[in-house]
Amino acid sequence: MPPETPSEARSPSDLSIRVRNLQFRFDDATRSQRWWHGGDPVATAFFNALSATFPDGEKFFMDSVRHFRHLTHEPLRSQIKDFVGQEAVHSREHRTFNALATDAGYDIARLEARTRKVIAFGQRNAKIRQLAATCALEHFTAILAHALLAAGSTDLTGAPEEARRMWSWHAMEELEHKAVAFDTMRVATRDWSPLRRYLLRTLTMAASTLLFFWTIGANMASLYREDGLNTPRTWWRTAKYLLAEPGVLRRCFRPYLQYYRPGFHPWDHDDRALLAQTEARLGLAAG
Repeated sequence: MPPETPSEARSPSDLSIRVRNLQFRFDDATRSQRWWHGGDPVATAFFNALSATFPDGEKFFMDSVRHFRHLTHEPLRSQIKDFVGQEAVHSREHRTFNALATDAGYDIARLEARTRKVIAFGQRNAKIRQLAATCALEHFTAILAHALLAAGSTDLTGAPEEARRMWSWHAMEELEHKAVAFDTMRVATRDWSPLRRYLLRTLTMAASTLLFFWTIGANMASLYREDGLNTPRTWWRTAKYLLAEPGVLRRCFRPYLQYYRPGFHPWDHDDRALLAQTEARLGLAAG
């Protein structure tokens, strides 16, 4: 088995993690749309289900990484600061976005409460296991982000412009900081054997995968029930949406499996060109 090298960073030396502190404003037309994603209840439910996990989920990520910051050195220590800054803004903006779904009549508070219960379950584990769970879930967000941006955000076709912009910005920043938690875990486990480090990473990913899909699936089921659409036909449409066309989960399958490869690092897949293209497309390039 190739070594799980404990060096502090294998991220690009020219990597820039910027806290952009954007604020998104949605017009009255968007606020009045229950199925804001092109009138499609399936696409709307998927993105609403994801968004409901972000405010408290991002806080869990921040806390998990911050706990080990004192063990790190530059440039990782500054990257942790910027990671926390980005995640704090994501949490704030998704609270605003979730309020839109609440205004449209959905019980988003129930979905957020479900997320908090899952997080509370995870917080019963040791801090290093919480960090490993953060690494696993950050890999999920990174591969979802790559799938979204590599397709030019076509998964958001039909959504209001401000919603497309918000989700694309969030995806871009998830790619920027995709290795911060991972590099922090490498430092925190630098005295571990390669096998012990590998088992922590992969077994935690397996458990996190089950919890992630259970949470998103339960959230979508709650939303479908509120719409009177929690039927086999709707779930068949959901499977086609996620696995066939546009198939965002289908596009994530191979990158997901890479996490189980010995010696894996998030920047083995270099996303710097995609980040530059997305920054330019959104008009967010540093000037």
